[in-house]
Amino acid sequence: MTPFMDIIIVNWNSGGQLRDCLESITNANNQDSFKLNRVVVVDNASWDGSADGLEDLKLPLSIIRNTENRGFAAACNQGAKASVADYLLFLNPDTYLNDDSLAKPILLMEEDFSQQIGIIGIQLLDNNDEIARTCARFPTPGRFFSKMIGLDRLFPHIFPGHFMSDWDHRESREVDHVMGAFFLVRRFIFEELGGFDEQFFVYFEDLDFSLRARQAGWHCFYLAEAKARHKGGGTSEKVKALRLFYSLQSRILYGYKHFGWWSATSLMLGTLLLEPLARLTLSAFRRSSGEIHETIKGYSILWGKLPLLLKSISEHGNP
Repeated sequence: MTPFMDIIIVNWNSGGQLRDCLESITNANNQDSFKLNRVVVVDNASWDGSADGLEDLKLPLSIIRNTENRGFAAACNQGAKASVADYLLFLNPDTYLNDDSLAKPILLMEEDFSQQIGIIGIQLLDNNDEIARTCARFPTPGRFFSKMIGLDRLFPHIFPGHFMSDWDHRESREVDHVMGAFFLVRRFIFEELGGFDEQFFVYFEDLDFSLRARQAGWHCFYLAEAKARHKGGGTSEKVKALRLFYSLQSRILYGYKHFGWWSATSLMLGTLLLEPLARLTLSAFRRSSGEIHETIKGYSILWGKLPLLLKSISEHGNP
């Protein structure tokens, strides 16, 4: 029986990238290995008109328009709700698919020997046609601390970072985690795990899901034989300070969800007190006034939101 796929795209002021992404789906849909059931665009209150005028595309397209930015995790769950497809693909709007970007991972997932694979990602190329380092290790408190003070950049062989930059990503293999820009998951697993955790507004929601899937006995696989283009950064490039804030906030929430209380609290204190000094020192060394400004602004937002963050941590508890 031909498997069904739903594609969920969360959009926030992505400009022409969204239409380009959707047009690439029409080309990748001409395959017999799967049937595209729905393409759901969840627009998080964009103001640039990027979700308008898409009705002419030859896709089973539906658009959900939120009146406020609900965040990435919540919007993904919103788009996946009531799905009856076999597979869910969470796709970033700054991604452009090749003709076989969808068929190859589906064919792999349908093989008998792949039934324990719950999540799959493919090879992503950047604007320079270079292979992006999109696979990651599950973070530990030590890896977070080495990143805070730059040890992963100074001594990468001793302090490997979160992303597997030491591996060229040219061959297929099982990994801990694949980037959420192309995140293909079996629908029943997504439902059994309750979807993405919506306490993560953006960032770490896919990593958290990968860890929970691993704990439930499912594997994550990187398929190098299938490729797509990914701009990277996307619309978040326009709001670097806000991007920094959300990344740091999600890191702290991840720590309290998956680490012990002492490790998580040490991680939070390091994030609040130690890392900004390291970042500002590096920016000063680079003589980048823009980086200094964005760093100060991002941490100012984090400190301002700290009471709400602590309340969220208290409500969600700690293992």
